[in-house]
Amino acid sequence: PTLAALPTAQIGFNYLGRTPAVAAEQAEEPQDWTPLGGARGGAAGKFAVDHALETTCVVHDLADADADGDGDGPQLTLTLAWPEQLLNGTSARRLVDGWAAMLAGLAAHAGRPGSGGHTPSDFPLAGLDQAQLEELEAEYPRLAEVLPVSPLQEGLLFHALFDEQARDVYVEQIDMGLDGPLDVPVLRASWQAMLDRHASLRAGFRQLAGAEQPVQVIPERVALPWQEEDLSALGANAAAEAERLGAEERARRFDPAVPPLLKVLLVKLAPGRYRMMVTLHHILLDGWSLPILMRELWTAYAAGGTTSGLPPVSPFRHYLEWLGRQDKDAAREAWRQALAGVDEATLVAPGEPAASAATDFGRVVTQAGTEPAEALRELARIRGLTLNTLVQAAWALVIGQLTGRRDVVFGATVAGRPAELPGMADMLGLFINTVPVRVRLDPDASVAELLAELQAQQSALLDHQHLGLTEIQRLAGPGATFDTLIAFDNYPTDPDAEPDLGDLTFTDTALRESTNFPLGLDVDPADDLKLRLEYRPTALAESTVHALAERLVWVLHQMAEEPQARLGELELLGAAERSLVVEEWNDTARPMPAGTLGELFAAQVERSPGAVAVLGAGVEWSYAELDEISGRVAGEL
Repeated sequence: PTLAALPTAQIGFNYLGRTPAVAAEQAEEPQDWTPLGGARGGAAGKFAVDHALETTCVVHDLADADADGDGDGPQLTLTLAWPEQLLNGTSARRLVDGWAAMLAGLAAHAGRPGSGGHTPSDFPLAGLDQAQLEELEAEYPRLAEVLPVSPLQEGLLFHALFDEQARDVYVEQIDMGLDGPLDVPVLRASWQAMLDRHASLRAGFRQLAGAEQPVQVIPERVALPWQEEDLSALGANAAAEAERLGAEERARRFDPAVPPLLKVLLVKLAPGRYRMMVTLHHILLDGWSLPILMRELWTAYAAGGTTSGLPPVSPFRHYLEWLGRQDKDAAREAWRQALAGVDEATLVAPGEPAASAATDFGRVVTQAGTEPAEALRELARIRGLTLNTLVQAAWALVIGQLTGRRDVVFGATVAGRPAELPGMADMLGLFINTVPVRVRLDPDASVAELLAELQAQQSALLDHQHLGLTEIQRLAGPGATFDTLIAFDNYPTDPDAEPDLGDLTFTDTALRESTNFPLGLDVDPADDLKLRLEYRPTALAESTVHALAERLVWVLHQMAEEPQARLGELELLGAAERSLVVEEWNDTARPMPAGTLGELFAAQVERSPGAVAVLGAGVEWSYAELDEISGRVAGEL
């Protein structure tokens, strides 16, 4: 209907594509189709026309077409056909020559340095207008790509820009010890090759005026910020100085708009001993990506600083395209229902000001133990649960006791990598998201019932975990607010795996990271089920966090041993805490003297004869008087 209402087209256009220079009848080998009229001409003959003007274009590949060598590449042939009654030959020639001149002018302009530019259609995911795009082009002359941000990237950018004077807690650092013959130039070239290979490592982040959401800007190439320090002359003091330099690098903020948000410091401690400190902003990569990054880095190093032997990159852009195809309305409704009825925030540090998020963090590490960890895995297998569900349920019980709530909400970090996305497992980027987890603690429900309900709830929300936390909390209200976070490390590759680099060995590796939450739990599911609690000392005392760690382990033990026990029957205090409360704090015993009541009274009369013993309406007797009176009464009796 829309096209029917438009005027009838008077000009027809047909692009015939690119064809070989040799006509089919002259070719020695069989050819694909070629238009009639020879190698250089347009179509010849008389044809019926459907429009007042019929225009045709074809590109002929003239490379090496002529024996004299004048065939120097592809040639565009323009053909104009028209009814003889409409135009004369002179007018038609002027029209087609003007057309050719315009095309030649466009080609010449595009070939000049600094000419050309992008339009919004070049970056359809970003949703920018031409003025916003030109603003980016002025700031990033070698602009390769403009992309939207993932939900967590938007949140981290907000934190980075909120207080630009404070320390950015989302600046992370990988600190790696290297011993042996290190080829420093090759290592540097390998890091540069990684930036050249992965667009996500070259991203800068901008919030443009008038744009609904921030964007990430990818230049064609960025130079690696590389620094070398030789501390070998310091001897035994070299390690401490290297630690200080690493702390300085981590404390130095990135400007999110100036890529790359990654830098490398290589410190030489002694001949053949190095520390490599890679400082980056969490907005670039998640924990899943780090082992992939390091694996590719050392593969490039082993190849002499080149990534040519690595498989093609699956770009982060593919995930952002997938994200744009998700049903956000369905996700909003799912989260609205999941959090319906929660009327209060779940806060372990309600008085903690947000400004203190830049302080240093403390850490308490414990583990469930080999046998309890195996018992938990067996329980998960038998009940069709995940180990993550068991830990979340135990964490909910601990947080519920700490806050005095039976309807608990805390944050959980989810991987965010859709299984249906090709190449997802090897992509570099920030896929993770933080979402609320709601756990209702009914004292009459069994552990098994709690676990089944929690897993069913999480399964129902699995397809909606792409929605940003800010939007979820806006939909659900204050009840979706929390200040504790749990992360379950479940990477497809071993983050501590070491490549075989001959005599070059890895002595140790540490990842320094933090969060803006006052309390976080990181779970390593391997072996003994390692539990790491990170906390803000201004919000929670170290003794309190040690007690929480002990409670968590104790609750996990009970869940594994008695899955049919009611929640109200679980003992949430650990052995040490129970001893403190029941025995030490409840120690009201006092020493009692030996003897009968009469003997004790006589002793008191002797000690304090004048002290008041009886006081009543108009009567006051001392111990001596009471002794005399009681003696008379006893004698009369």
